[in-house]
Amino acid sequence: MASSASDRAAVAPVQRFAQAFGAVYLLVGLLGFAFTGFSNFAGSEGDVEIIFEVNPLHNIVHIAVGAVWLLASRTEAAARGVSTLIGAVYLLLGVAGFLLVGTSANILALNTPDHFLHLATAGLALYFGLAGRRAAAPTAPAA
Repeated sequence: MASSASDRAAVAPVQRFAQAFGAVYLLVGLLGFAFTGFSNFAGSEGDVEIIFEVNPLHNIVHIAVGAVWLLASRTEAAARGVSTLIGAVYLLLGVAGFLLVGTSANILALNTPDHFLHLATAGLALYFGLAGRRAAAPTAPAA
């Protein structure tokens, strides 16, 4: 059965965001294995996927984040909560990443382009997660 225009209009922007970013992160995680295989699972240096360094653990994190986002996109409340949580974690990861490069604590094989991508993802996720629906202001009864 085809969905009506009102059904499509009922999907909140945060749900569309969660669907889009969930699909992208899931696909990037799966594609990452074409570059890394399963060797050097949590190595501090990984293989390059376009300009981003990845290792198998990093791929699994992308798959998990993508799957959670896709599942959360089913309802507006879940999409908001998960987008806010992922945004907060990615904000911390983006900032901390600059300190981890070149250390053995870099178990996700992060590089500088990763940090900027994580910060951009964090900004968008926090925007969509925290931007509330604007409800019409209640009107005062006429006197």
